[in-house]
Amino acid sequence: MKSNNELYIGLISGTSVDGVDCVLVHFNNAMPELIATHSHPIPGQLRTSILELCKDESGNLRQLGTVSQQLGELFADAANAVLAESGHKAEEVTAIGSHGQTVWHEPNSEHPFTLQIGDPNTIAQRTGITTIADLRGRDMAAGGQGAPLAPLLHRNVFHSPDVDRAIVNIGGFGNITALPRTGACLAFDTGPGNVLMDYWIEKNRQENFDRNGEWAASGLLSLELLNLLLAEDYFTRPPPKSTGRELFNGNWLEARLSQLSTPLAAEDVQATLVTFTASTIVSDLARYAAAQEVYVCGGGAHNGRLMEEISKLASDISVHSTEKLGMSPDWVEAIAFAWMAQQTLAGKPIDTGDFTGATRPVILGGIYLG
Repeated sequence: MKSNNELYIGLISGTSVDGVDCVLVHFNNAMPELIATHSHPIPGQLRTSILELCKDESGNLRQLGTVSQQLGELFADAANAVLAESGHKAEEVTAIGSHGQTVWHEPNSEHPFTLQIGDPNTIAQRTGITTIADLRGRDMAAGGQGAPLAPLLHRNVFHSPDVDRAIVNIGGFGNITALPRTGACLAFDTGPGNVLMDYWIEKNRQENFDRNGEWAASGLLSLELLNLLLAEDYFTRPPPKSTGRELFNGNWLEARLSQLSTPLAAEDVQATLVTFTASTIVSDLARYAAAQEVYVCGGGAHNGRLMEEISKLASDISVHSTEKLGMSPDWVEAIAFAWMAQQTLAGKPIDTGDFTGATRPVILGGIYLG
């Protein structure tokens, strides 16, 4: 058994709302040691309720509170499951870092806020483990975007003094972490990752995601649609910047489809969405990263068609999964929030300024004692 003051659990449900990712990780060496992993499904009705909350025109306080408590129970179940599968006990774990589930993210309004649900009181009560949550709020209070935060781990474990690197996380949304050999690092959200592709395949084929990008591979690129998608103002804004479903969602896509001179076949829309995601990522890599090596994590790393398109558009850059750096692409983000919990409990302010624009280092998250 590892010493109890180095074991942490990380929990996150991403913007794809396809399940709770849970890791049990040991922090002792430069590279975190992954002890166990667990992917906990989100029941269909609960997923529907979460997606309803992500729409500005829907939801109410009762629904918000109910879904947050249900998610807290689900997150606790995931944490207890990873312990059972690993053979470890709750008392061996120092803390849980819970990102929760983002339902709204509004960093640029007069009163900026970000809202992640998944009640941490419930998690701490049902696991008996101290839980650190609301990790984005303090950054935003310090003038930051509140996102992206996973690049904090990227900088800590993937930086090399010998080569310019970039880490590309592709979940529901995409973000880039530029890790130059020397000088300041940089991170920001590039725009949609899988979110529009997932919406489109669910609408047309009643599937949650396009496995390996096979449906997209059957279609043809529409330059007319691609140009309509790329005309969004978000792509011309400089970092720091972050985004989410409050901007890029099914309604946003449908509005652009309605502007086409001729309707497209459904598979051609999907093919164009792959190129759209890839082109926004590669364009920002060229503009802000100047990387020699690019490593991809998140669910997008398993979309063969998307990876192929990124490699084609970034033909002068080496593109691989983070697996090549010793960390599975599926668990990087969950590990990141476990690491943040460790920093918070240690009372360490984290400098997020290069990534979020925060004006000073802050201690991230609130602590709910187990």
